[in-house]
Amino acid sequence: MSDTLAIALRLLAVFVVFLVFPLVIGQTEHKVMAHMQGRLGPMYAGGFHGWAQLVADGVKFAQKEDIVPAGADRRIFQLAPAVALLPYLLVLVAIPIGPHNAVGQALDAGIFFVLAVMGVGVLGSLMAGWASANKFSLLGGLRTAAQLLAYELPMLLAAASVAMAAGTLSLPGILGAFHWWWVPWQIVGGAVFFTAGLAELQRPPFDMPVADSEIIFGAYTEYTGLRFALFLLAEYAGIVVLCALTSVLFLGGWHGPFGADGLGWLWTLLKTVVLAFGVIWLRVTYPRLREDQLQKLAWTVLIPLALAQIALTGIVKVVIS
Repeated sequence: MSDTLAIALRLLAVFVVFLVFPLVIGQTEHKVMAHMQGRLGPMYAGGFHGWAQLVADGVKFAQKEDIVPAGADRRIFQLAPAVALLPYLLVLVAIPIGPHNAVGQALDAGIFFVLAVMGVGVLGSLMAGWASANKFSLLGGLRTAAQLLAYELPMLLAAASVAMAAGTLSLPGILGAFHWWWVPWQIVGGAVFFTAGLAELQRPPFDMPVADSEIIFGAYTEYTGLRFALFLLAEYAGIVVLCALTSVLFLGGWHGPFGADGLGWLWTLLKTVVLAFGVIWLRVTYPRLREDQLQKLAWTVLIPLALAQIALTGIVKVVIS
């Protein structure tokens, strides 16, 4: 009974993080972009520093009418937001946030599980684009498919280099084998993983599938109200998952620098927040890539770098052994 209770409490903690942390990232993006771009709008709602901006956005989405286009595939159209959002909840279950088995469910092949499930989340965009009966939505969905095919490979290769170094596919096992000298050794793989993850999330400068200046809002053009809000929540949940995974695989997760591991899960949280700030910063700083530039970056830059990282990992492992 005690084991069942412990599992239930861990899963409840994951669910709370899933509900709260993406909203915090969304609120932070409003504030960071407002400061960086000199926009005062998000600073007014609720008074002091616009603390109620997130509440105002939620009320706005809840008040909007839920519209389904007449020619849409109704069931697929309505299911797409859940398909886009729920995989990130499953991924959070497998990510360790602290020592002493602080994970929803430890999996022997955890790295395969999280990468496979993250790929399922992209299907929500494909379903939305196909089912909307809108040419702009369909174009956004096709761009999503092309982007997924291009960036899934470098992401997998970069993660494979860490699994090779640790000698395990388990995320807690990778953290157990982590040494700080891995950081400069695996930095190229970390950069490839993070960049490919941003592209899969369709975050700027890789937001071609939702290019609002060209195709309205991509696959989500026909969505309104809370269904549209679920796609936005999926984006922020994806940021949380990507940053947490990057911190676990390439930055030591709950390991602190110079052996200062006493903070435990706070180290994971700090690294995740810093990386999430970087995601927001990139959105404000860099313009959107063209489609040919996006594909060229994946096939001629990221994949060769990921393969080079794997080769380096193999060489180091042979030398050490």
